[in-house]
Amino acid sequence: MTLSLGQRGAAYGAAAVLLVLACPMARAQQSAAPAPEPPPPAPQPPVKEPALDPQSPLAPLPGLGVDWPDLGPAAAPAATPAKAQASGGDTRYTYRVDGIDAIASPLLRQRFDQLSTLKTNEGQPANAAQLDRRAREDAALLTGLLRAEGYYDASVATRVDPGTGRLLVVLDAEPGALYTFGGVRVTGLDATGDAAAALREAFGVKTGDPVNADTIAGGEAKLRTMIGQRGFPFAVVGDPEIVVDHAAHTATLAMTVAPGTARRFGKIVVPAGKHVFDAHHIAEIARFTPGKPFDDVALADLRRALIQTSLVSSVTIKPVPASDPDLVDILVATEPAPPRTIAGELGYGTGEGARAEVSWTHRNLFPPEGALILRGVLGTQEQLAGATYRRNNFHARDRVLTVQATASNLKRTAYEAKSVSLTGSLERQTNIFFQKKWTWSIGGELTASDERDVIVSTGAPRRQTYFIGALPTTLSYDGSDDLLNPTRGFRLAGRFSPEVSLEKNVFAYARIQFDASAYKQAAAGVVVAGRIRLGTIAGAPRDAIAPSRRFYSGGGASVRGYGYQDIGPRDPNNDPIGGRSLSEFSLEARVKTFGNFGVVPFFDGGNIYTTPLPKFSGFRYGAGLGVRYYSNFGPIRIDVGTPVNPQKGDPRVAVYVSLGQAF
Repeated sequence: MTLSLGQRGAAYGAAAVLLVLACPMARAQQSAAPAPEPPPPAPQPPVKEPALDPQSPLAPLPGLGVDWPDLGPAAAPAATPAKAQASGGDTRYTYRVDGIDAIASPLLRQRFDQLSTLKTNEGQPANAAQLDRRAREDAALLTGLLRAEGYYDASVATRVDPGTGRLLVVLDAEPGALYTFGGVRVTGLDATGDAAAALREAFGVKTGDPVNADTIAGGEAKLRTMIGQRGFPFAVVGDPEIVVDHAAHTATLAMTVAPGTARRFGKIVVPAGKHVFDAHHIAEIARFTPGKPFDDVALADLRRALIQTSLVSSVTIKPVPASDPDLVDILVATEPAPPRTIAGELGYGTGEGARAEVSWTHRNLFPPEGALILRGVLGTQEQLAGATYRRNNFHARDRVLTVQATASNLKRTAYEAKSVSLTGSLERQTNIFFQKKWTWSIGGELTASDERDVIVSTGAPRRQTYFIGALPTTLSYDGSDDLLNPTRGFRLAGRFSPEVSLEKNVFAYARIQFDASAYKQAAAGVVVAGRIRLGTIAGAPRDAIAPSRRFYSGGGASVRGYGYQDIGPRDPNNDPIGGRSLSEFSLEARVKTFGNFGVVPFFDGGNIYTTPLPKFSGFRYGAGLGVRYYSNFGPIRIDVGTPVNPQKGDPRVAVYVSLGQAF
């Protein structure tokens, strides 16, 4: 605490009195002898001021804009803010906004709730100073929000009602009159020719509309987008200028647009120095070609496609002047992303056992977009090692070239197979970023497989080696609304694979399969889904076909409730032997329950036949209940099923876990 000059003098005097009282001999001598001239006072050391205690209370504050209510009994006088603080005046409060019920839009209320200081701290202790500051901040916030919606005369007052419980802070709003546009003028659009009318409609703000900041900003954004879509890459849209007439409660809006000239696409250029892709490969990915009218949407599409390659961390795309004044070149600058990935996967399925997979990928080892993938699988019923070359965007957007070599050991209930294979395919791919209606693939396969099964008539073990060549082809149509979680539409897919097999003799056959599924929104949060699958092998008897190439049924992607590949005819050891044809169906209801969770009751059926054409008799049925967690990257599926009419040896319960819906 600091001493004033008067306080210091009093302190010195008190010290002198204490000194005289403590020395009586000196006082007696002083009275007997004449008083000598007193010596000049010795210089005193400066008094050291005590350090300021940060815990000491503040001096009382002056009155604030919000009166502090009486926190005690009703008979006690109202406390001032200073008294409330001195008595430990922190208390809890709630708040209310009056005067906007008739005019406030849902967006205004949402913004106020998101930005309100009173709402953020509601229920927390506050003193008078904090309460006043929060009330003033929210009053300014609400005034600004009302003016943004066209209430330029809005004012907000604050008050506090003690109530019988918590303090109630009230914001009393007076919106005033709603201002409207007395005139809207956008100059320069006539230079766009035939596009002028569409551009004015895109802007959308007209005389008589409320002076709403969101409407103006939205119209400006639509105008900028539309003018780029109409072929004007260098258009300049000026900022809107608003003049308010408070007397008439109106405003005028003026905006100037300099559209430039309409252009056509020129060539793609990349800046000198480090870049991920050259101009030629970017042109293969782009959906526009030189000579086509400029469209800004095509640039946004190209940006997404480049990011989707996962080789680009950031991309800048902008139009630049070309040597031909009728053309516009597209400058594409890319920054590389880490090209290597290590991934792992764990899984379990009834009948398939436990399974662990690890892979290493270099996505650009062979530029452009030539990836090397090394993959290994270790499981209770499967072991695999493989290497894959994969080239994305192969001479066209979303066209993929794949070459793969694998060595595997599969142990199934029906057979065991040790195989070495070399496969290649060219396909048009769909993905969650660019879901396509039509996709296709053509490929080739060479496989050598040492397989063990049993002789059907006796059950005796048998070992045979097959050399197989195949030309698999697929064609698919996807009319659904989502790749991983469809809620409406349908899908169709067909597969045709002519094959040649050598096992003692050379013979040929063809594997044909057809799949269809449909999805229907039955009610809010309820989707009914169904699928069918039909298959046939034509041209060879079942026993001549390698066990690994036959049809099987049962499992998480087939008839749930049964073990993997367990449905169908069996050998004397009660093991499945597969067949030449199959038919399956599934029905389920996908019900959203709460949050990101849902339940899925399902009913499946199917069977395997030795005849070349599928039948619809002798079905094995499975039923059960699934749980879904709808994550950002797709639903996570857990299904628990049980056989309705099981065969001998079928499990009572089967569990399946995977990413994505069952179909």
